[in-house]
Amino acid sequence: MDAILADVVVSMSEFKKNPAAVLRGANNRPVAVLNHNRAAFYMVEPPLFEALMEELADRELYRKVLRRMADKSKAVEVDIDSL
Repeated sequence: MDAILADVVVSMSEFKKNPAAVLRGANNRPVAVLNHNRAAFYMVEPPLFEALMEELADRELYRKVLRRMADKSKAVEVDIDSL
């Protein structure tokens, strides 16, 4: 069985009846919408989605920094006083 990654869970039929009410009832928390007892999708409010996208971008930037730090052949020496 797949893990449900939300505290608030509703069925697809409940969601279809009134999506806005489901979102209001979630109180800013993610909602897992189930279809046949499996997560069909997650519903999140825009601020949480934006935070998730920022976190993903930060993680990609972190990986890029690590790759570049590992490649010393392209390093440039810089005098801190000249910055």
